[in-house]
Amino acid sequence: MKRLGILTGGGDCPGLNPVIRGVVRKAYLEGYEVLGIRNGWKGIIDGDIAPLDLRSVSGILPKGGTILGTSRTNPYKKEGAVQKVKDNFKKFELDALIAVGGEDTLGVANKLVKEGLKVVGVPKTIDNDLSETDYTFGFDTAVNIVTECIDRLHTTAESHNRIMVVEVMGRHAGWIAVHGGIAGGADVILIPEVPINIEEVCSIIKKRHAQGKNFSIVVVAEGAKLDENSEVLQEEKLDDFGHVRLGGIGQVLGEFIEKKTGFETRVTVLGHIQRGGSPTAFDRVLGTRFGVKAVELVKQGKFGYMVSLKGVKIEAVPIEKAVGTLKTVDMDFYDIAKVFFG
Repeated sequence: MKRLGILTGGGDCPGLNPVIRGVVRKAYLEGYEVLGIRNGWKGIIDGDIAPLDLRSVSGILPKGGTILGTSRTNPYKKEGAVQKVKDNFKKFELDALIAVGGEDTLGVANKLVKEGLKVVGVPKTIDNDLSETDYTFGFDTAVNIVTECIDRLHTTAESHNRIMVVEVMGRHAGWIAVHGGIAGGADVILIPEVPINIEEVCSIIKKRHAQGKNFSIVVVAEGAKLDENSEVLQEEKLDDFGHVRLGGIGQVLGEFIEKKTGFETRVTVLGHIQRGGSPTAFDRVLGTRFGVKAVELVKQGKFGYMVSLKGVKIEAVPIEKAVGTLKTVDMDFYDIAKVFFG
């Protein structure tokens, strides 16, 4: 019996458990045994691995997060860790590994493939910024959460005649901000791809007030920049993948808006609420399809490939291409959002 390993790395998101369930169910039908690796790459470094059977994945479809746990561990940043990955690959007699994650997790997978390990990738990120796939699971759920929160903020903003600034996730790509902003009827949407012009933002808000609209909703991605300055950070410390902790652009923007317009402004930071809770039907189906396809790639021996959504079909693309460049917001799409500014 061949043995597959599966791990989930990076930030958690709704849809991970449907992927795990899809992998285990398909593997069972194909005669494979599945081992669950806990806490991402950390688990295979430490040998924290246990069998996954049909009972293990029963009832997990609607659950958010991941039953395997996750971490931002990078084996290439820890002395001797890559060798431990290779050693445990042999120790646990893994014939292949399915790595579920975003740019960082799959970047490690791509390096390990080049060192001879048999790895298949599954794309996961609520930011939807992985290339070579139309959508990643977790994104749709995050957008639905943002939309609901904006809907709720509309009523309180209108009641108090306030400006509401809503800070959403999006490190280098503003997909959540654009989709959530359009769906929620935001009056201004600010993304990392386009430096913030504070004068233009305030002009839009003043114009709305002049037309009798006494409230406005401004959506801003956490990675947005003020006039090409660096991102607003919670702290300077870097994680294992060289990332800083973003956060605070909403507060900075809110203070600017209140000072320049004179209108009372409040800031809401949605933060990790966007990652939590039960996945939408779309993400449950997409995660399930990704998991099933990943096992098929293993069976076909297509290592170094990642499952991908192209239109309505699930295809295979090289992991190397997927992690080569970030997928940022298409400016034609952003132009559609701008039609509704103000």
